[in-house]
Amino acid sequence: MAEINNLSSEIDVRRNKIMALKESGEIVYKAKFDRTCTIKDAREKLGEKVKIAGRMVFRRVMGKFGFMQIRDIEAAIQVSVGRNEINEEDYDFYKKMIDIGDFVGVEGEVYTTQTGEVTVRAEKLTLLSKALRPLPEKFHGLTDIETKYRQRYLDLIANEDARKVFLTRSKVVSFVRRYLEEHGFIEIETPIIQTNVSGASAKPFFTKHNALDLECNLRIATETWLKEAIAGGFDRVFELGKDFRNEGMDATHLQEFTQVEWYASYWDFEDNIAFFQSFLKTLMQECLGTTKITYQGNEVDFGKGNWERIDYIAKMREILGFDFLQEEDAEEFKNKLIKAKLFSKADLEPYNSVRALIDFVYKKKIRENIVGPVILYNYPAVLKPLARRNDKDERIVDAFQIVVCGAELVNAYSELVDPIVQRQTLESQMRDKLSGDDEAMDLDEGFLLAMEHGMPPISGLGFGIDRFIMTVFDLPNIRDTVLFPIMR
Repeated sequence: MAEINNLSSEIDVRRNKIMALKESGEIVYKAKFDRTCTIKDAREKLGEKVKIAGRMVFRRVMGKFGFMQIRDIEAAIQVSVGRNEINEEDYDFYKKMIDIGDFVGVEGEVYTTQTGEVTVRAEKLTLLSKALRPLPEKFHGLTDIETKYRQRYLDLIANEDARKVFLTRSKVVSFVRRYLEEHGFIEIETPIIQTNVSGASAKPFFTKHNALDLECNLRIATETWLKEAIAGGFDRVFELGKDFRNEGMDATHLQEFTQVEWYASYWDFEDNIAFFQSFLKTLMQECLGTTKITYQGNEVDFGKGNWERIDYIAKMREILGFDFLQEEDAEEFKNKLIKAKLFSKADLEPYNSVRALIDFVYKKKIRENIVGPVILYNYPAVLKPLARRNDKDERIVDAFQIVVCGAELVNAYSELVDPIVQRQTLESQMRDKLSGDDEAMDLDEGFLLAMEHGMPPISGLGFGIDRFIMTVFDLPNIRDTVLFPIMR
């Protein structure tokens, strides 16, 4: 209660200052300030006069001289303020009317103090915008999770690590677009509000389109639309944007997440493997300055020549002791898993299809133990209804994922472009949905119609931006990669 009273008192003090400044004719919230450079650039201009601006986050006044620090998202700089450079009236204004958290403009020469600190010697100070609320107590190194997520701006002000994460995220997004465009890909936009659940195995968000009186869903992936663009003549396409999956919350999943999907005509999945490895190594060097990271105590090197490969089907057969590709009945499959003492009946209760059971076994027995980077390839066809069947065994698809420290960074495959087989796989998905699998896809007649008009050989790939940022910065929760995560 004392803390609340102190905050209320501080707000009242600041409110009174604002009123007094306005009554004196001062414009408290300026329209603009003509900077000559950013704070980051100013640090490189020793001996030069600069005009910079930022939020004051620290101040120490010692009689007629003192220091403050101002910062923006990229950098901070010390400012010396003394009576030798500014007149008494302005110095008094600085001490009494400018508070921690206010935005100020500074004009002066850049120099280095005796302790080696780059500093601007203030010759003129301008109050640009007054903060009504003070920054939290001990805001340097803000650690309260609730505050960090609900008031991300405080996290950015307080924490260097947070600033680095989100600046790097912006660089990554910029890099992805630039790299793909430099390699012949064209970005297009696909609908977010859709009438079919398609493109991935996931539970969707539903909504209502009032004007058309349609029950709709938010997209779970961009895949089918991007492939329709290929059918229309685009050679290589991509989209970087938001997808939505109404699934449970945990430290590694977001319901609203960002990913890039790209599709290339005339490629197979091996072409995509080679392209992605080159893409990721270049991304790491350009955006992070290294190809090596440490995640949860595990060292991972994305720069090594040949990434380890694991044959999904061979590994599953080794773990299970039987050919799981023969399984067609979910209950019989459950009984075999229980008999093999791999899982209990309670473990398997939530899963109502062979597809869901296979995926569960993989995640618990294979994925969790991978450090990587590992190329996991040779997938069961039942898991990838939009992927091309292998020429030698139609129960297998030409697909791969990149797995790092138990998390999937990439999902990719040679695309299924046979309309007859595609209809069969989507009909199978519908049967799974009727059996209670709420992650199964709909029968998308519009997509099938496009496929029936003909598609070239295609390989596509999906790369999650949030999961990647979480991994390279060794973050404990994927919400740490999102500026404004949804909160209850």
